[in-house]
Amino acid sequence: MKVSYLRRFWVTFSAYVIGFYASTINRFRIKGSDNIPSSGAVLLVSNHISAYETIFLPWAVIRQHPMQMLWAPAKEELFTSSFQRWLYSSWGAFPVKRGRDVRAGKAINDLLKDQKVMLFPEGTRHKDGVLGKGNRGVGKIIYDTRPVVVPTALVGLNRWKFPGFGQDACVVFGKPLDFSDLYELSDCKETHQMIVDRVMAAIADLLKTEGAYINEG
Repeated sequence: MKVSYLRRFWVTFSAYVIGFYASTINRFRIKGSDNIPSSGAVLLVSNHISAYETIFLPWAVIRQHPMQMLWAPAKEELFTSSFQRWLYSSWGAFPVKRGRDVRAGKAINDLLKDQKVMLFPEGTRHKDGVLGKGNRGVGKIIYDTRPVVVPTALVGLNRWKFPGFGQDACVVFGKPLDFSDLYELSDCKETHQMIVDRVMAAIADLLKTEGAYINEG
């Protein structure tokens, strides 16, 4: 997908403005960004603890890869006003309806031919920091598109107040996951579930390294 230089400049400029707030006024640390490939189809799969992740994750990625896009599905309620629709769309977000959204699913699959996309496999936000179960649909997307999958763990953002000063949080990017054994299996619900279970296990391992793992139980 071709994206204009002006739009990529705007996204990078916006990311650095957000990054000044996140990492200078506050202490949002970024670990493992070398694990994000510089080109090709990349899927960042993260736990979901704050509504602000779709703002700070692009900073963490674009800081490592300036002038690139990080696309993100977002709930359609964020696109109700004309200004919000323009702003979020300009940053690479696109609306997703609750339940099964065929159009959004096709958009994600098309983007994962050569772009960077972020998804939250849990599908719902856990403000208490608990790591929930992964949605099987994410396993289906991975099975169909075969991108480089980078497990991502966010810690501390659920405790931030806005605006705030000196608050701690971090994002950790793990090493890309290998699904070659699962890709040999049939295209079915069980295979998709095994794929997303592997994703969630990798996110759990990253959270454990930060002492931030909380099981849904």
